[in-house]
Amino acid sequence: MERKTMKYDVLQVLALLLLAVCVQGLVRLLVDGERGLLGGLPGGFVPLLLTYAVLTAVGVPAAAWAHSRAKALGRR
Repeated sequence: MERKTMKYDVLQVLALLLLAVCVQGLVRLLVDGERGLLGGLPGGFVPLLLTYAVLTAVGVPAAAWAHSRAKALGRR
């Protein structure tokens, strides 16, 4: 049972890491113009901006969902 509930903790950590990296990349792209971690992607400014924005938008609900699942199982 412990192993099953632990997966939500791991998923929450991974989602928060995704969120932190993508928000930082998004801010750097907008403020400094640095392409950041995903700078090797093809395309210009707009595709990179959209990629960072979509990954940020995915990280928020993924972390919230994992937190709510862990809480429902008594992990929080």
